[in-house]
Amino acid sequence: MHAASRAALAQVESHLDSALSGADNAVAVAAQVGTELFDVVEILDGDRGLRVAVADASAAAESKTGLVSEIFGGKVSDATLEVLKDAVTQAWSTPREFRTGLVELGRRSLLRSAEQQGQLGQVEDELFRLGRILDKEPRLTQLLSDQAVTAADRRGLLANVLYGKATMISEALALQVIGRPEHNPIDDLANIAAFAAGLQGRTVAHVVAASDLNEGQQATLAEKLGRIYGRAMSIHSEVDPSLLGGMTIRVGDELIDGSTAGKLQRLRTNLV
Repeated sequence: MHAASRAALAQVESHLDSALSGADNAVAVAAQVGTELFDVVEILDGDRGLRVAVADASAAAESKTGLVSEIFGGKVSDATLEVLKDAVTQAWSTPREFRTGLVELGRRSLLRSAEQQGQLGQVEDELFRLGRILDKEPRLTQLLSDQAVTAADRRGLLANVLYGKATMISEALALQVIGRPEHNPIDDLANIAAFAAGLQGRTVAHVVAASDLNEGQQATLAEKLGRIYGRAMSIHSEVDPSLLGGMTIRVGDELIDGSTAGKLQRLRTNLV
């Protein structure tokens, strides 16, 4: 996003968080707002003229809020309509970035609902695990990424895979990713999992270990990394026996390779 759009999104996010925290039955309101914002995005995706009109930086705010009320009034909840009105009064760099902002707000609303239920950490882990499953099932990932297949059919396929295996919020976020991909399902799920970690004040450490890490080992590793990086860490771990021993740790662009395979490779390099 350009600077203007980032500022616009931050402003609406702040207002959204305040509104959700003060709402009666915040769990249901946040879930409804998130779901309805995704529905709005779907309508905007199918109507370029409307998308441009509501994000037109040169148009008067009253004109845009009036248009939003005319199109979506009575079709979405009052809470969602207020988010939309707030969003269209901001200065977005492009209609595409306005649309991206609505997706981010929808995800944030659903994650806030999970937070109110004490499930935010669980949702983070479920989304990360789903991404790892897709990484190991290239045929399934290919089907879910196939733009020749309708979004409804791709969502239906993933819903069958997830049935009974994830929370309602995780499923809703995953289905949104499949219906409106930004990059690919694996990266998009990882990004939302990192978003969930960020809402908990944590930074993701992607750990690949030669054997499975138990909860105690993950907690110890998170504490050590927290001391190194000066912030709370969230461990996203997976197993790769080809490492032979040890692990690799990626935090942002920094990679720490403490695996046996990595040590052997460095030894071979030094001997050449």
